[in-house]
Amino acid sequence: MRLEPILAGLCTGLLLSTASLADELPQRWISAGGAATEWIVELGGQDRLVGVDTTSQHPETVTALPSVGYQRQLSAEGVLTLAPDLLLGTEEMGPPPVLIQLEKAGVRIERLSASSELNALEDNLLRLGALLGEPERAQLALEDFHRQLNDLQRQIKLASKTDQPPGVLLLLGVGGNSPLVAGRNTMADWLLRQAGARNLAEHEGYKNLAAEAMLALDADWLVLTDRQLRGVEGQQALMAQNPSLAASRAVREGHLLSIDPTLLVGGLGPGLPDALRQLSHAFYPRLQEHRAEASQ
Repeated sequence: MRLEPILAGLCTGLLLSTASLADELPQRWISAGGAATEWIVELGGQDRLVGVDTTSQHPETVTALPSVGYQRQLSAEGVLTLAPDLLLGTEEMGPPPVLIQLEKAGVRIERLSASSELNALEDNLLRLGALLGEPERAQLALEDFHRQLNDLQRQIKLASKTDQPPGVLLLLGVGGNSPLVAGRNTMADWLLRQAGARNLAEHEGYKNLAAEAMLALDADWLVLTDRQLRGVEGQQALMAQNPSLAASRAVREGHLLSIDPTLLVGGLGPGLPDALRQLSHAFYPRLQEHRAEASQ
């Protein structure tokens, strides 16, 4: 018996098996969640995306895809028009009657966790890796995420030995209107703590606070985010609508920062380590000095 035909047959069978597995994986995806969309692209799945929701803003290339609206307010018609095999989002995705309708129409629904816990991220990435046929790539992405967070935490721990962790408030506005203050058990709270700050808001979730109450907390920094206005434009609108904030120590000292609002929805995304570095380097100027020395 000749060995060459046997090996050729085995190789052919393996190729056919791999091709069959690829065909079984969903090929037309709609992603309803900014973090999920970023991870899909990070793991090489952008070509499978046929639509995204309005929180999917990164990378910029996905904004050219058809939009299915806000992740919590999806319409069955808008989704079905794109003929997806898979609708992927988090438990924030909805409303439930629409998801039931889509499942009855044959659309596969996959829900990832929107939790800010690292074990939830691990589950999310392993599931995404399996759905994309990229388990090894997902594992590498997870390890890189952990490495970046661990490196940053080591730097913050060293900096906090000489610099007091700053007291911070994170304000979520909508077009400059009365802002919501991020309290405990929110993605914003996790973000501040990971960046080495103390969240001065003790309440649960997001809550409106009177200007007097915010001033009394005497924050070292105000971190602002707005769903409609970005950057300096959002800061100006917030100050215009809430002029009493101008009396705060943070504003007087120019300690205002703006972050992308999509960081606060859909769980832990691949852009978070960079966002945390930017915040921590503002909170701890010593970290900027170390970074400059390391680059020389």
